[in-house]
Amino acid sequence: MGRRSGGRDARRAARAGAVIEAAPFLTRQIPPRVMISDEGLEIIEHNADRILAEIGIEIHHEATIERFRNAGASVDGTRVRFDPGLVRSLIATAPSTFTQHARNPARSVQIGGSATVFAPAYGSPFVRDLDGGRRYASIADFENFVKLTYLQPQLHHSGGTVCEPVDLPVNKRHFDMVAAHLRLSDKPFMGSVTAGERAQDTVDMAKIVFADRIPDETFVMSLINASSPLTWDATMLDAAEVYAANNQACIFTPFILAGAMSPVTPAAVTAQILAESMVGMAAAQLVRPGAPVVLGAFVSTMDMQSGAPTFGTPEPALIMSAVGELARRLGVPMRTGGQLTASKTADAQAAYESAAVMGPTMAAGTNFVLHAAGWLEGGLTIGYEKFMLDADQLGAYAKAEQGFDLSENAQGMTAFHETDPGQHHLGSAHTLANFEAAFWKSEMADANSFEQWEAEGSKDAEARASEAWRNLLAGYEQPALPPDVDDELTEWIDRRKASFPDSNV
Repeated sequence: MGRRSGGRDARRAARAGAVIEAAPFLTRQIPPRVMISDEGLEIIEHNADRILAEIGIEIHHEATIERFRNAGASVDGTRVRFDPGLVRSLIATAPSTFTQHARNPARSVQIGGSATVFAPAYGSPFVRDLDGGRRYASIADFENFVKLTYLQPQLHHSGGTVCEPVDLPVNKRHFDMVAAHLRLSDKPFMGSVTAGERAQDTVDMAKIVFADRIPDETFVMSLINASSPLTWDATMLDAAEVYAANNQACIFTPFILAGAMSPVTPAAVTAQILAESMVGMAAAQLVRPGAPVVLGAFVSTMDMQSGAPTFGTPEPALIMSAVGELARRLGVPMRTGGQLTASKTADAQAAYESAAVMGPTMAAGTNFVLHAAGWLEGGLTIGYEKFMLDADQLGAYAKAEQGFDLSENAQGMTAFHETDPGQHHLGSAHTLANFEAAFWKSEMADANSFEQWEAEGSKDAEARASEAWRNLLAGYEQPALPPDVDDELTEWIDRRKASFPDSNV
């Protein structure tokens, strides 16, 4: 059989050299799938209130403790307890939806409501690619993933610590990371949370780019993790205080390995998530009423024999569905899910586990999906090939969320009238008018004949993805930043870096 032209390669080449045009976020047409009754949700809410009243939360941040004391909480050292309903009443000032503005206004995203925003993986100290294998991440890798995310239409958000650039001093690497997001992409981004002063640096850098629009508008969103179980530490609350004071958004996320950082049962895990998240969101409202917040949930089960995290199990799917409903009842946006896996490579395990997490993520009506592309090895690694394969699949989820098109054209009645029974529809006017956009088409999958696949090198999905990310980077063009703004940003960073010595803490 003769070799046909490579349409997939042509599409990739065209995309690599094209201006990225895509919807800035998904607007879901499919209602969330609810796997818990209203009575069940009320039980979870009641149990969260009991946790807050009877056990309380350890808070290692004096300013937050004092604000809660003044708001009516009971304080015993670092243990803070809340009467039922108190925390919920404090969260009432939080917006149900908000806009995170981007450097390019066309890429600003809605957080909350029927919107879903996809962001890449976060926090990995290692990277992996097919040729180089697994290694420590560098600032070059960080910049590569910012560029790749910018070039992927299905990723709406630049993310935050897409990987840890371990070749830079710990106390100064945030300057280069935030600068990369601001310079190499014009999508919205996430800020530094590893110290309060680093959060302030993020805000100050954003002010250079966005001038006097802060604090009136929100340009930065950041991940504030609880130290589960039932603890908020000073580092996270320092960062949250800075962002909330400047009207920048925080995702308050318990990081739970069920069975270690929580009880093992989904109902107990969900109550703990709600209790911990509500306290974080309430703390932000006490700093600045109306500061944008997101109820976050990151849940993994564990292998009870080895203690290793596991992904793709059914229990987190139940929890995600419940958390989605609880967030909507509370009137705040929700973050959860992603394409998570414990696999070390972009193999069949990675594909199955990622799909098993991402499906329930979408069904839960998640508003902000962190770790939507690139996650490997329980988050220790971000993979170049996994990133490309995941980003490709996000297109399928986006298409599915459009729901049924019931327009006159979509009903297709003209096609039935013009095509006799027993005859194919390939040449009908309706097919010819619709075929180019009729079906979602993967750019990573190979649907060709065996002979053509063999003639093209017998490449598996990982090999195709390896070629794709390299080709995509080769066609990258930096979105313009006004020269005076770029110069001011450079001068500010240089001055701040020179003001204190390097440190690895």
